[in-house]
Amino acid sequence: MLAEAATAAGRAPSVHNTQPWRWRVLPDRMELHADRSRQLGVSDPDGRLLMISCGAALHHARVALAAEGWRPVVTRHPRPGDPNLLAQVELGEYVGVTPAAMRLFQATLLRHTDRRQVLDEPLPIEHLAAIRAAVEAEGAHLHVLREEQLSELVVALSRAETLEAADEARRAELAYWVGGPLPGVGVPPTVIPAERPHADITTRDLGRPGLLDPGNEGGRATFTLIFGERDDPAGWLTAGEAMSAAWLAATERGVAVLPFSVVVEVPAARALMRRLLAGLGHPYLVLRFGIVDPDHAAPPHPPRLTAAQTVELVTE
Repeated sequence: MLAEAATAAGRAPSVHNTQPWRWRVLPDRMELHADRSRQLGVSDPDGRLLMISCGAALHHARVALAAEGWRPVVTRHPRPGDPNLLAQVELGEYVGVTPAAMRLFQATLLRHTDRRQVLDEPLPIEHLAAIRAAVEAEGAHLHVLREEQLSELVVALSRAETLEAADEARRAELAYWVGGPLPGVGVPPTVIPAERPHADITTRDLGRPGLLDPGNEGGRATFTLIFGERDDPAGWLTAGEAMSAAWLAATERGVAVLPFSVVVEVPAARALMRRLLAGLGHPYLVLRFGIVDPDHAAPPHPPRLTAAQTVELVTE
């Protein structure tokens, strides 16, 4: 069961689909380790996005265990002297399978990044409330950007992309992970828009066009910022769990999700995001929510590493 949960965690979102985690499954527990070989050394030298990605995998594992009726017991950073051991998960009380737990697990099968434009349709208030509740249940916070704050997001995105374009090492790293034939990882052309939509806040410039039809021109999206009190590995891990929870809550309700990690990759853009929060906390990630055309084919799921590449079974 623990091995199955570790395998299910492989469907979690990660920056550029790097999947920078490794699970060790022992008879009585499973351990989540950071895999530094898939860390973005240039764009993410502190491991901020690596930790957020691993937090998402941790949340996916918890969801999988809950779908089997178990209440997982999680110890985060169980050995402070080992920065790569991020969490330990044990089986707690058996509480039985609930419809809510099964629906959330089903959402892990459907969840994907959607870079298409959204419809000119507002996000229902009850959907946003459910997403916010999911984030807060993980110990983080969700700030919904007001209309007058969107211009600051545009500035942050523009500054981040300008700096990235001027940095040869960043461009090379992005080119390695995006659009190429990497086995099991990376962002394939099938999920990249064929052209960048004409909008004030659009998808990230990934350096090359893809094959995805971007869809409608400039709909009504809701932009949010996940934030928290800590700006350290523990805070970033929590941010990843909150991101996963928000994403699954949105997926359950048919809401499309697109993360904007570039605004936290670049320190200058991250500082603008923190200023936008007016000192309430540290920015972790921007998420765009919106309604997409239900009659239009969704982008496919990107490739995934096999369980043999991310899960180690240990017998004692």
